[in-house]
Amino acid sequence: MKTITTIALTLVAGGVLLSTAATPDSAGLPPAAIKHWTADNGNGTYSNPLFYGEFEDPDVIRVGNNYYLAGTTMHMNPAVEILHSKDLVNWRLVGYCTDRLDLGPAYRLEEGNIYGRGVWAPCIRYHNGMFYIFSNVNGAGLQVFRSKSIYGPWQRNQLPGRHDLSVLFDDDLHKIFTISSAGNRGPGGTTVYPIEELAPDLRSFDTNAPKHQMVIPPAERMGEGHHLYKIYGTYYDISAIPGGTVNQMIAMADSIDGPWTVTTMVEGESLGVTTVAPDFARPNDRGLWLHQGGMCDTPSGEWWSIIMSDHGSAGRMVSLVPITWDNGFPLIGLPGNLGRAPNTWIKPDTGYTQEPEPTYIPDDNFNNGKMNPHWQWNHVPNDTKWSLTEKPGVLRLHSLPADSFWMARNSLCQRPPGPESIMTVELDTTGLAAGDHAGLALLSSPYAWIGVVKTAEGPTLQLYESSRMGRGFGRRFSSVPTSTNAPTISPTAPPSHLWLRVHCNFGNDQAIFSWSADGREFMPLGKPFTMTFQLTTFQGVRPSLFNFNTDGHPGGFADLDNYTVIEPRARGIEREIPMGKTITLTSGADGSYLAADVQSNALVNLAADSTSAAAPNVKFQVVDLGLGRVAFKASNGRFVSASDDGVILKDLAGQRPGMTESFQWINLMRGDIAFMSLVNHRYLAAKPGEPLPITAIATGPSPARKHGVCFKWKAIE
Repeated sequence: MKTITTIALTLVAGGVLLSTAATPDSAGLPPAAIKHWTADNGNGTYSNPLFYGEFEDPDVIRVGNNYYLAGTTMHMNPAVEILHSKDLVNWRLVGYCTDRLDLGPAYRLEEGNIYGRGVWAPCIRYHNGMFYIFSNVNGAGLQVFRSKSIYGPWQRNQLPGRHDLSVLFDDDLHKIFTISSAGNRGPGGTTVYPIEELAPDLRSFDTNAPKHQMVIPPAERMGEGHHLYKIYGTYYDISAIPGGTVNQMIAMADSIDGPWTVTTMVEGESLGVTTVAPDFARPNDRGLWLHQGGMCDTPSGEWWSIIMSDHGSAGRMVSLVPITWDNGFPLIGLPGNLGRAPNTWIKPDTGYTQEPEPTYIPDDNFNNGKMNPHWQWNHVPNDTKWSLTEKPGVLRLHSLPADSFWMARNSLCQRPPGPESIMTVELDTTGLAAGDHAGLALLSSPYAWIGVVKTAEGPTLQLYESSRMGRGFGRRFSSVPTSTNAPTISPTAPPSHLWLRVHCNFGNDQAIFSWSADGREFMPLGKPFTMTFQLTTFQGVRPSLFNFNTDGHPGGFADLDNYTVIEPRARGIEREIPMGKTITLTSGADGSYLAADVQSNALVNLAADSTSAAAPNVKFQVVDLGLGRVAFKASNGRFVSASDDGVILKDLAGQRPGMTESFQWINLMRGDIAFMSLVNHRYLAAKPGEPLPITAIATGPSPARKHGVCFKWKAIE
């Protein structure tokens, strides 16, 4: 089983033709950055999300010239993920705070489960040569991890639970403050957040300390997901209003006891992410907004936020966005467009330069006796029931008794990369015993799997989809009943050695399961599975390798090998900037053309028809200004020039384009681009359906791409 199947650049996955060919701008990039998503564009800019896969509740710190990022891992093990970066764009996995988060039977899928609970919203800090990570575990308590090295080993102690806690080491006052909760009702319609003090050894709350609290006036609002800072003597607390279409707020005070002044840190910024699956978005889609994230500075004095937003069934992801200080507040955005953020921007000035590098390379051939560290178990595993050494070069999963995949221990999970990914694994079923179910799943609610089921009569290939297991957010700690849907059984008897595949398309939230007897020709089984984001696991879908036995006792074993992940859109066409080429630009709202009105020297839009497409005034040469910035030269030799008053065609008399002619090429994924003027950090926009002059005052793209800010380009042959 050790021969890795060669996959052609064009392949069929579940009946869908895909192309994984690199775009022309990929030239010179490392091979891994072409195959797997990386935020680094390779030209001095980056595009969000930082990771096109789930990373929840980020908290970031700078220690010298190094940056560290911690995130939620919920019920997964190992627990509390830590990443490291030198430039805030390219990140590597450092490790986890604990290999096994075992706080009782439910954490081992015994006497219940902890789906959607476990590790939430870690706070990472560094103080006096020690790294600390604080994370509440719902129903168990606040975990305090500490280590002199970010690589561990980590010591742990437990305190009474505090929801979404943040910690501030206040060296001026020689105190350790914490803030937590989603707010309590106070007198006069105020909202009150408890501020407590920790003992110096961090092993208890200081009950003798003065009582502190943040009191928010009735007209203001804060939320949860706290990030508490003291910057140049001023206290700041960042928090997010709970939900998906919500803002992030920030409060400021000269004293820990207030009074606190509140403003909106980021407002209505979706970065073009839709509320529903993108293929089904309506023109008035509000999008899923940036909310809940921390911030840090660079040695050069820049400030940046790493902040989360929902991305549908793929889960919650993080983005890197610039911060501008305004009237004492650190606000997300750029001058002239505060509260909003560009999806593509200049990489931070950290004093460090590196080539693009993907954070997550999910493939694993199990050859070196160690698993890819990006794997996580769905709960605490039974380490006696899996092995990489019983048969070197494969993952052997011994089955354990379970009523269903939902309660199957030792299911091994990863994130599925977006916006589209194809996961394939080889399976040898020779060692299966009666009652064993082994294969490839998507862990979610509902969940689905494709696999081989062994009975006394022999093996069958089955596709199973559970019903939705409804545990509402308010009933987070209740158990979930198993589902009894009938499986789809393949009419073809499976060979003992086969390949299983799931193709996830997060554009339409459809997943297609298929299988192959030779690793080349794949046959779909059953209907497409509709993926969802839900509050039961409180995560996006997770591809999982599994083997469980429904006969009530341990069974046989399954050998799994050559787990591969193809990302067909890791570098989409929107990343290619056609420097030096002559192109046309059409509006994503109505297909109208951007055109040069040579009579009025204005930029206008023309209705989409064949006559417009052939007109010379819709053709523009793209001039490279460096750092992903471009100028547009019209057919009459004039350049597109923007100001707050409008967009004109300007004769530069042979001079190089300046600030007013400079536009940042903004990658919006899904084939769309936008152009941000460097004059005011706002966007070129055409009014859909009306042949009016183009403006450069739009604050950003709409999620459904129908408000005239989004464009598509085509090169003129």
